Amino acid sequence: MENEDWVTGNVRLNLGGQPLDLQMTVPAKPVKPQRMLPIFQQMATAFIEMSETAIENAGGKISCQKGCAACCRQAIPLAEIEAYQIAEIVAALPEPRRSEIEKRFETAWHHFADRGWFERLDESFRLSPEERNKVIVEYFNEKIDCPFLEDEACSIHPTRPLACREYLVTSPAENCLNLSAETVRMVELPVKTSDTVRKISNSAELNSTPANFVPLVLALEWTRKKADEFPEKTGEQWMADFFRNLTNSEIPSKG
Repeated sequence: MENEDWVTGNVRLNLGGQPLDLQMTVPAKPVKPQRMLPIFQQMATAFIEMSETAIENAGGKISCQKGCAACCRQAIPLAEIEAYQIAEIVAALPEPRRSEIEKRFETAWHHFADRGWFERLDESFRLSPEERNKVIVEYFNEKIDCPFLEDEACSIHPTRPLACREYLVTSPAENCLNLSAETVRMVELPVKTSDTVRKISNSAELNSTPANFVPLVLALEWTRKKADEFPEKTGEQWMADFFRNLTNSEIPSKG
């Protein structure tokens, strides 16, 4: 399907020896990468469902469910465009809800800034994975709720960040209260959409930093200080960039 504003393409991927056929509709005209987020989320869903099917076929089961929110107290990594999406979500909230959520962000940001956590995060990417994990666990042990957490459930679930979508476990949900490789069994995805989106959409400034992501609690402060200077490309160009950063992929064909 094609019209003045949209074009539909077919994609075949080979992920871990498994074929995956997708069809997607993308903007025909140049757009900023923020406009592509729903499509990137669609890609993440396809990859996640592929892993879920493999787990179920092997007799396993995903443990995550509504009300299980230990992961909502972790340091959620955002692509830069996701930070702008978070800012837009908050700005669109009616009062007094908007001010309440903004206050939660400010409180969480100051909590970790006052402790020097953001500096330790950057430094950890110059050290060993073990040292990096210590910094991530340090954040988790502070037990600071995600600003969008309500009654142990995500209040922006349909538009939640890519990293949140990709965080799935097969171990008992209660094990997530204590971050440990021995007790928490993560679902291995064939590819992580979140990593790819950061590569193709982050500004040169952010990609030059050790962590190359924006922690969710920093999103509002980050977007206040950074001008939106993202490039514009057609949807097909954005998707071509996306697939070039995935293993064993074929460039989309229009249909």
